Order: sequence, then C-alpha cells, then structure tokens
Amino acid sequence: MNGFFDIPSDLQSSYAGLIGGHMLEALVPVLVGLLLALPIGLLCVRFGWIYPPVLWTTTVLYAIPSIAFFVVLIDYTGLSRTTVMIPLCLYSLVVIVPAVVDGVRSVPEETNAAAAAMGIGTVRRYLQVQLPIAVPAIMAGLRVATASSISLVSVGSLIGNQGALGNLLTTAMLYHRPLLAVNSVVTTAVLAVLIDALLVLLQRVLTPWQPPSSRRAGRGRSTIPGPTRTPESVS
Repeated sequence: MNGFFDIPSDLQSSYAGLIGGHMLEALVPVLVGLLLALPIGLLCVRFGWIYPPVLWTTTVLYAIPSIAFFVVLIDYTGLSRTTVMIPLCLYSLVVIVPAVVDGVRSVPEETNAAAAAMGIGTVRRYLQVQLPIAVPAIMAGLRVATASSISLVSVGSLIGNQGALGNLLTTAMLYHRPLLAVNSVVTTAVLAVLIDALLVLLQRVLTPWQPPSSRRAGRGRSTIPGPTRTPESVS
C-alpha cells in the first residue's frame, strides 16, 4: 500500500524512527552551538574588537555549502550523522553568537555597576546577572537557529541516508511516490512549529519577570485616543 505513512523497508527505519533521528540531528548541533556561543559571546562583549572578526568568520562558514563540508568531513567521520551535524552546528553560530552578544549588551549599565560593586567577578556576573537578563534575545536567536537546523537536516539524505525525514524525498523520486515527499515536508514543518512552541514556553519559564506578551502593550497603545479632529481644526 502506497500510503502516507507506508515507509519503504530499504530506509531501515519506521516513521517514528525517522522523526527521532531528525530531532537528534537537528537539536544536538543547536545545543552544541549554544554552548560554544556562550563563551564566545563573553569574549566579544569583554573585548569589543573581537566581535567583528568573529561575526565575519561565522558568516563565511554559513556561506559554505553543506555539500562542501560533507566532502571534507567524510574522510574523517564517514557516512555518519556526525558528518551532517558538524555543519549544522557551525551554521547555528551565525545566529546564536549575535543573539548572545546583543542580549548581553542590552543589560543596563546600572545593573552591571551594581553587580561589580557587590564584588561579583566577570564570569560570575556573566552567568548570574547578564545571561538571565539576556534570555529573551538569546531565545529569539535560538528559535531561528532551531528552525533552520530542522529544515537543513534533510540535506543529509545525499550521504548514505543520513537525512532522516529528508530520506523520504529521495525515496519519493526513486519509487515515484509523491506522498512520501508530502509526508517529509509536512512532518518537518510540524516538528519545527512544535519545537518553536516549546522554546517559547521555555522562555516564559526562564523569564517570569517578563510580561506574558508584548501584544498587550500593543493593544494598550492602540486604545490611547489621538487628537480629536473637530470642524475647527480641519478648517
């Protein structure tokens, strides 16, 4: 039966297995990218001259096609998930590093001064004062990086069926089963939406001091009456 969830046996995985593999290949690189971006962000904030070359380097890495990375990495990591995840980790830095730097720079100077006056060192102040305040900006970058990573995993189908749900795209062309391609696209989009919703929920948990939504402020501003146009003002 050429059904929507009828996965060909040559993929050696069930539908749930493809989803699990896709999430593994997408989320681990973003997590590693975040762990790398935190110390890099600290250095960029503390030594401002480092930030431009770091930003330039991450942008250049993002511009390199993933296939070029695969060609270089296959000799070292083989046709494995690691070969797919390394480029995704590097790609995430172009979004997460600026998010960390901008978030930390947005911390009020009086807050930094108060922390310094209390004898809190640079690293401790970064972890306990600046990063908690920078969470909204960091989460915004993390959401973009995660959505991008979820979509880019499919490229791994070019090297030994390491593309998880992306393998359904190549299989759809091989067996002339367009439903498999639809399955891949729809499932990937649903996963991206669900993970994004979880990140929004996580942000609310990490920032209980932040208003629930900026939309309330927007509605409040829209209700402020403007200047009344009277016949005298028109004339």
